[in-house]
Amino acid sequence: MKLHLLAATATLAIPGLSLAASMGPQPVPMPTAIAQPRDIPYPGTLKLQVDATDLEHRIFNVRESVPVAGPGPFTLLFPRWLPGKHWPSGELDKLGGLIILGNGKPIPWTRDPVEVAAFHLTVPKGVRTLELQFQHLSPTSGDQGRVVMTPEMMNVQWNSMALYPAGYFTRQIPIQANLKLPAGWDYGTALETASANDGVIQFNPVGFDTLVDSPLYAGRWFKKLDLDPGGRSRVTLNVMADDPDLLEVTPDQLQIHRNLIVQADRLYGARHYNHYDMLLALTDRMGGIGLEHQRSSENGTMPKYFTDWSRLAATRDLLAHEYTHSWNGKYRRPADLWTPNFNLPMRDSLLWVYEGQTQYWGSVLAARSALVSKQDALDSLASTAAAYDHRVGRVWRDVADTTNDPIIAQRRPIPWTSWQRSEDYYSEGQLIWLDADTLIRERSGGKKSLDDFAKAFFGVNDGDWSQLTYNFEEVVRTLNAVQPYNWAEFLTTRLEGHGPGAPLDGLARGGYRLVYTETPSDYYKSNESRRRITDLTYSIGLVIGRDGDIGGVLWDSPSFKAGLTIGQKIIAVNGLTYDSEMIKTAITKAKTANAGLELLIRAGDRYRMVKVSYSGGLQYPKLERITGTPDRLGDILASKK
Repeated sequence: MKLHLLAATATLAIPGLSLAASMGPQPVPMPTAIAQPRDIPYPGTLKLQVDATDLEHRIFNVRESVPVAGPGPFTLLFPRWLPGKHWPSGELDKLGGLIILGNGKPIPWTRDPVEVAAFHLTVPKGVRTLELQFQHLSPTSGDQGRVVMTPEMMNVQWNSMALYPAGYFTRQIPIQANLKLPAGWDYGTALETASANDGVIQFNPVGFDTLVDSPLYAGRWFKKLDLDPGGRSRVTLNVMADDPDLLEVTPDQLQIHRNLIVQADRLYGARHYNHYDMLLALTDRMGGIGLEHQRSSENGTMPKYFTDWSRLAATRDLLAHEYTHSWNGKYRRPADLWTPNFNLPMRDSLLWVYEGQTQYWGSVLAARSALVSKQDALDSLASTAAAYDHRVGRVWRDVADTTNDPIIAQRRPIPWTSWQRSEDYYSEGQLIWLDADTLIRERSGGKKSLDDFAKAFFGVNDGDWSQLTYNFEEVVRTLNAVQPYNWAEFLTTRLEGHGPGAPLDGLARGGYRLVYTETPSDYYKSNESRRRITDLTYSIGLVIGRDGDIGGVLWDSPSFKAGLTIGQKIIAVNGLTYDSEMIKTAITKAKTANAGLELLIRAGDRYRMVKVSYSGGLQYPKLERITGTPDRLGDILASKK
């Protein structure tokens, strides 16, 4: 009995362990919850004035009027969860100088300590309008974020320029925006202009959600191209460039972009906009972008997109991808991703449809419209198939889990992409939808295809440009209506599978196999040129920057086994100063000499010699026709009549 009591006493005496009521710290109560959005009209129209003329400092000066119903507690929100970004990407850190006035007198505000994008205040008696003053302090260099203003052009993203009241669906909050641009600049946006005088543009009132979904491009050198002459709704390509010479567009190039509109119409059979504005920046001074909106898209690409057309095939599916999002992602939107305002968290579980099928249709429409040739489309698909066939990280992480990556990683660089995996739902999703398309074509004897799914799923309610949500069950239901099959199992197996290798059945069923050759395709070289890299992933397992900086290492590759990592620099190869052609020559020679490569590596201020054991020669992905099989891939990529 005595021993038993001693044991009990000893247990109670363990530091940090308490079997009775705790006497330790208790959590501080959370702050009062912010009002949840309600689907009711907001009492009044917000007024927004943005002065975008301070090009030297790259500062947007903002004034905003917010009507209020009466005195009492009030909360303003800065947009954080932005459609198309899939994570809380709103640049709250770029907001500065916030002052709130009522009847000309300052009103103190307090930031919410949990939801830091919420600003609490008390509206005094007699105040019917809050007057806000602040700045959007846009990046002045790339290491601060994406540059959105240069002396030649700017990208106005309204979500960085306006706050909105908590407690309402954003579609129920009307707002009227004004913008002052530098003298002589032109602009493009999906917003409709009410007036333009002395450099100040007044836009028609819209819902706050539509404002955020309607960014603006403006520039010193600007061109508007009609992509649907005489069509049932205006489609405009708004192009701005660093230099006026970059705006030269040939008649053939213009026709190819017009083909995109025709082919999308034939695919979907409906339009979910009353007019559409493709916004395209040809620049290496403003930050690049590819972002979808309901009636527009923000696109940034290489300055010589038009003037060096033949060498830049790898850049030319961007517009097709973002245009497809008007149907897939903007109009048809996953139910768990749609939110009633911009501060409730999104859930990304269906991004393999939202982005994966958009990746598929973007590539297909680029080929059907002749933005890329059939051969370039096949070579692009070969690169995708090879990349995901080498995603060794699938042994521990399935592609469905990568839909969480926007929230987990927020697109920050990672050291081991092939092992950690990134947003693989894009291009592995593309392979899954190719698999589905070829299966439908095979089982229906060529009478049906994924085109029929696109028309049935995305091409409903012509002219409606609100949103229509969906779930997994509706995707499966629509596939079964096109071609009966166990589509739930088909999708689940590929989304939750662990390989080995990528889902490449669609290639074989399409009439092709993935092989490797010693010569890169023109498309592969175009992609290297665009990214300014030497891509040796499928030989020694390295991606190398222009100056020898290691930008990627394939997990468990010869380079990985030699101890190479991102951030190191190749100084010399086999005793000679590094350059991209020389390392390729060394790899080729090692194939016969069986000697591998000897690399001088610098990591910080340290140097070391590294032996990479490899004798397989250069390896570049390519699709090879399977003799005697139908060319279903050719059928998929061919223009629709």
